[in-house]
Amino acid sequence: MKKRSLEDVDSLSTGPFKTVRVGGLSRLATCQAGNQLSSCSSEITLPCLQTLYNFTNYIQKASGKNNYSIVEYTGLSSYNQADLKKFLTQYNPNAENAQPVFDSIDGGVINSQDNFNTDGEGNLDLQYAIGLVYPTPVILYQTGDIYEGGSFNTFLDAIDGSYCKFEGGDNPTYDPPYPDPYYKRGYQGHDCGRYKPANVISTSYAYNEADLSPAYEQRQCTEYMKLGMQGVTILYSSGDDGVAGNGGKCLGKGKNKGKKFNPSFPGTCPWVTSVGATQINPNLTVYDPEIACQDVITSGGGFSNVFTVPTYQSAALTNFFNLYNPSYNSSQYNNSQNVRGYPDISANGANYVVVIAKQFYLVYGTSCSSPVVGSIVTLINDARLTVGKGPVGFWNPVLYNNSYALNDITSGNNPGCGTNGFSAVPGWDPVTGLGTPKFEKLVN
Repeated sequence: MKKRSLEDVDSLSTGPFKTVRVGGLSRLATCQAGNQLSSCSSEITLPCLQTLYNFTNYIQKASGKNNYSIVEYTGLSSYNQADLKKFLTQYNPNAENAQPVFDSIDGGVINSQDNFNTDGEGNLDLQYAIGLVYPTPVILYQTGDIYEGGSFNTFLDAIDGSYCKFEGGDNPTYDPPYPDPYYKRGYQGHDCGRYKPANVISTSYAYNEADLSPAYEQRQCTEYMKLGMQGVTILYSSGDDGVAGNGGKCLGKGKNKGKKFNPSFPGTCPWVTSVGATQINPNLTVYDPEIACQDVITSGGGFSNVFTVPTYQSAALTNFFNLYNPSYNSSQYNNSQNVRGYPDISANGANYVVVIAKQFYLVYGTSCSSPVVGSIVTLINDARLTVGKGPVGFWNPVLYNNSYALNDITSGNNPGCGTNGFSAVPGWDPVTGLGTPKFEKLVN
């Protein structure tokens, strides 16, 4: 197998092992880096999010027992410590010297090149994760060496040694091989079970479900189930192209070519919490209802072509189809009403102030939303650990059974594939899921 060099920042790894980042990371303009709540409709910062989701006054008491993690992939994104310090100095001075715990997987390195393309995703994820949960430690799982990169499976191998051989192990069609057979200076090991999984794991990358085999996806989904049962909460961004796949790619053949919706994986795995994106309407405030994200990106959402509807989601989907059945037919999406819908939950995904290459920029995407929801789960875990309970782990059934603990989003849509996509409606919908978190109600 002939290896190719890294093609672009959207490749999760080299050669045939390709995954596209779902984070919009769209650099619209430099910004003023204000920190007043009055500017949250144009510049999202830590205080905006804490006020939006009602955790401004929460005081952590179990940070020494707790942790949170972000997954990045070498060659696709690292982070820059100087940028992190500048962000924290501006928005959370108590944490200005904080650093992530660095866990290298299969030769992963901090390969910061001090520019938007190489540092954007990692800077976004870590600036908001650390900014929101400090002093709880945030782990950076940097996955893959600079030659091969990594995949979701090579990451999972590192936090569960049994997964390395489960059902025959990783798939060389999709997963980079370790030890590295192509480069003598590449990583000559394979990290199986090297690290204990964090309580919460947020990942801002995804495949198009159609680009992988169902068997590959089902094997990986089983691992997410196992982690969830062990007390680990797994979060993935739902995508930034509405009902289309990464890069706006749609499915279909013949006269339907480019018209069929293209769902995202792992968000369609029933054991994952898929996170969509919302925004504050222009010129409104953090105290006004949000809408589905319409600015630069649109919230990924739809229905799986692989996974059946999980029991915990069945009533929500029945309500959606009974009251708001979309007009699209089976040539456009799986409208059987018996498959998994996504996302499950959402958070703001527009106008994030991020420091990249020493400058303040605005960033967009469900890449913003997932680390924020992960931060909120981490604080919920803090409250549980404080009273002697364990982390929440797989929490989707709790969300669907207690939807009053979320802000229902009822405005906006997620266009793609030549359509307006789906619409945000009362109750669960395939744009924003159940809505955005109400921290105090979720803690209770």
